[in-house]
Amino acid sequence: MGTDCCGWDGVTCDTMTGHVIAVDLSCSGLHGPIHPNTTLFSLRHLQRLNLAYNDFHGSTISSKFGGFANMTHLNLSYSFPGSSNAGYSVVGPSFAGNVPSEISHLSKLVSLDLSGNIDVRIETPNLKRLIQNLTHLTELVLYGIDMSSVSTNCLTNLSSSLTSLRLSICQLKGKFPDNIFHLPNLQILRVSYNYNLTGSLPTYNWSTPLKSLALTKTKFSIDLPYLISNLKSLKELMVGGCNFIGSSYPTFLSNHTQITDLGLSYSNFGGQLPEVTTNLSQIFSSNNSSNGQLVNKIPSNLEHLILSGNLLNGTIPSWVYTIPSLRHLRLDHNQFTGHIGEFQHNSLVSLSVSFNNFSGNFLRTAENIEFLDLSNNHIKGNIPSWVMEVGKDSLFYFSVSRNNLTGHIPSLICNLSSLEFIDFSYNHLNNMIPPCLGKLGDNLIDLNLESNNLNGTIPTTFAKGCQLRSLKLNGNQLKGALPQSLVHCRNLEILDFDNNKINGTFPCWLETLSELSVLVLRSNNFHGAIGNFKSKFPFPNLRIIDISHNEFPWSFANKIFHVIGELRSLKGLNFSHNNLIGCMPQSLGNLTNLEWLDLSSNKLTGEIPIQLVDLTMLAIFKPIRENYLFGHIPKGKQFNTFMNDSYYGNLGLCGFPKTKACGNVEGQQPLPSSTIQEDDFEFENGFHWKVVLLGYGCGFMFGLGLGYLVFSSGKPKWLVNMVYGERHNSYEDPKRMLVAELIEEEFSGYKY
Repeated sequence: MGTDCCGWDGVTCDTMTGHVIAVDLSCSGLHGPIHPNTTLFSLRHLQRLNLAYNDFHGSTISSKFGGFANMTHLNLSYSFPGSSNAGYSVVGPSFAGNVPSEISHLSKLVSLDLSGNIDVRIETPNLKRLIQNLTHLTELVLYGIDMSSVSTNCLTNLSSSLTSLRLSICQLKGKFPDNIFHLPNLQILRVSYNYNLTGSLPTYNWSTPLKSLALTKTKFSIDLPYLISNLKSLKELMVGGCNFIGSSYPTFLSNHTQITDLGLSYSNFGGQLPEVTTNLSQIFSSNNSSNGQLVNKIPSNLEHLILSGNLLNGTIPSWVYTIPSLRHLRLDHNQFTGHIGEFQHNSLVSLSVSFNNFSGNFLRTAENIEFLDLSNNHIKGNIPSWVMEVGKDSLFYFSVSRNNLTGHIPSLICNLSSLEFIDFSYNHLNNMIPPCLGKLGDNLIDLNLESNNLNGTIPTTFAKGCQLRSLKLNGNQLKGALPQSLVHCRNLEILDFDNNKINGTFPCWLETLSELSVLVLRSNNFHGAIGNFKSKFPFPNLRIIDISHNEFPWSFANKIFHVIGELRSLKGLNFSHNNLIGCMPQSLGNLTNLEWLDLSSNKLTGEIPIQLVDLTMLAIFKPIRENYLFGHIPKGKQFNTFMNDSYYGNLGLCGFPKTKACGNVEGQQPLPSSTIQEDDFEFENGFHWKVVLLGYGCGFMFGLGLGYLVFSSGKPKWLVNMVYGERHNSYEDPKRMLVAELIEEEFSGYKY
């Protein structure tokens, strides 16, 4: 109040009239829907509007955006949860719905960017109208939005003024119009990751100013030698996964001097990588069949070397450590051996060597490292203290997961105040968790120490303002009670304490964590009744709860079961191997999104409630094995798909699928011992809550895979392609892959 809006950050006014002509609120932490009655739409003289990298998820793109008659630049890109957070990404719904036809009313538009909104779609009529009316357009950026229903023919009338066209990851299909390659001013053309998009490049009369061409993972036919010899202005070429003439690396790489950024990933090129003596600054050749050792010649000005997902072996050659400009090195998913050496220059920003066979030595000199992934190797011994000096002021991601590390976690790790992701899981680390780790909460987002031999108690010093979203300490020897200071971590989504020696009563005080999605207390020493909740609806966002293999002696008449019936979004529930008594509550039938239910090995009595038939999402149903249930087994829907082993150990049950008919005095037939043993083994190891959670949109699970900044682009750190080894997960989600590829597309083209 009392200040001139023309002096506000992001606001520009006309010096003569005083009218607001530009608003730039990109990366401003805005969140919530954009209402049609917002006063933003009253700024009738607005010429430039940039709302990129905020969180307007769930909003539609209002038709009122088409009311800015003087608009020349409109940027509504990357609007989804996490985009307003400087260090973390929860990838979820973006802007949603159709691109309104009113956008085509902005006849003065020079630049339109709606990219990164993966729940937005555009239909052929609206796209055709947009292309027809926006005759001054020089930049059209729509990558990541849904164009699956668009006819590619409507792209034939694009403005001759166009200099940049980016339509990657849009689900385009059909033949790409030939005339686009002849647009007289086109410098950037990117249509990668449209898997069913076909086309061929001109073979004659092709004179073009193209500087960047990206056709990765399309069905374009490519003659590389011809292409490069004819495009004299081309600097960046990303054509991995296309239909090439020839099956081995092209020989021109050894003497061509024009291209600086080359992407040949996913191309099934085999054999030895060629020597490269050109001016290349970026080489992308991941997910091929390259074998042997790295070449002994490489450009001295190389900045990005991406060779992941090949069959390369041997040691990292010494010349890699001497490249003065090397910033990003990805050698993950190969067969390298030996030690990781010391880099002679301080240029390195990210290093991923996961899924190899390295056996020792970390790098010592990498003062500016931000991202370090050494996971899935054979590195052994103690964590040397000097590791904690690497990237001391810049390192935000550090993983040595799945190695053979022993000893304790050095308390010096707490000096790495910039850390956001720590993953020391699946090693042989022992001793106590450094108490100071709880104080890293100002930046720390994900702490994963699972499957080690850690003992002692959980740090009790989680301070107010704690930013933790995921804490995984399962598979250790931790004891004592859960620290109540965890309530200070208001953003917590995942808490996994499975398989420890933690005791105490059920942590009702966690009910106030409104973002908590996963709570796993399995296989500990918890005891006593569950109750004493203060909220009417505790755990409002819970998706998975597993308190199995504890000592909870309580009845289904207990208050918590009335609460559970209100958790309509719950997807997994495991209360097995406790001392539950009483009848199964009918309120379980309210959990219509439930996919996994286990109440086995308790002391339940009575009949199976008929309301459970309404749980049509159930894929895994072992809820009542080893109890004292009796009566008819419900029929219909999912219950018709469950086999006899779902009811094992309940002698009083009758009807399909059991051999005991209702009214028949014969007892049930026991399962073959092999079946029982296999099933018991399955439940002894617990159900995989991570897999169950995959069905819940993208959420935090996938956000963890998107935590590294688009290199040198100035975008926030949440915008990451840190998927690396995660891309090989057998439980891929289409939306997650879309986001990963979207970010990869952004990464490879950041300079253009």
